[in-house]
Amino acid sequence: MASFRGDEDYDYLFKVVLIGDSGVGKSNLLSRFSRNEFSLESKSTIGVEFATRSIQVDDKVVKAQIWDTAGQERYRAITSAYYRGAVGALLVYDVTRHITFENVERWLKELRDHTDTNIVIMLVGNKADLRHLRAVPMDDAMAFAERENTFFMETSALEALNVESSFTEVLTQIYHVVSRKALDIGDDPAVLPKGQTLNIGGKDDVSAMKKGGCCSS
Repeated sequence: MASFRGDEDYDYLFKVVLIGDSGVGKSNLLSRFSRNEFSLESKSTIGVEFATRSIQVDDKVVKAQIWDTAGQERYRAITSAYYRGAVGALLVYDVTRHITFENVERWLKELRDHTDTNIVIMLVGNKADLRHLRAVPMDDAMAFAERENTFFMETSALEALNVESSFTEVLTQIYHVVSRKALDIGDDPAVLPKGQTLNIGGKDDVSAMKKGGCCSS
């Protein structure tokens, strides 16, 4: 098997944002995916931080630049810069705190107000390991995701459950949209500019690929 290429050698760079209320586990999802780390002493993120990781999709190297911000209201002033250029989002709630699920609708509206209509969105119910404390039934979240035309997955950053799958699914779907757009206009997707975030306009490209084998019990 061919060896994986160096960190700076990639075919696509996609900006993905993590959004949702404070304390739902966004930072631990990021650290689990990017460094395979988890911290029980997680403190609130102040401002913005981001991490990168490359994965292989088909025969291409896709580099994700994943942005994480505080969910607290007092940091909301950063929104427009935070969302700019994002082509994917993980919208995270805590399955043990129903209020964080109720707020998903507001986060989704803000996301859609600030990003391209074609953004790939994954609704993520985190802390699925706390089964005895569950406050949000999976069926409710699945119904919301279907209504809003987003993907859905439950995760546990603690147990590393579906963390890899949720990020990889988002990146794969973005890649499919971008490569399809390139094919639609007769270009080779391999010649799309390297090293810059791609905007993937056009409203209908994603809808045909929404929802499909995305959920785990």
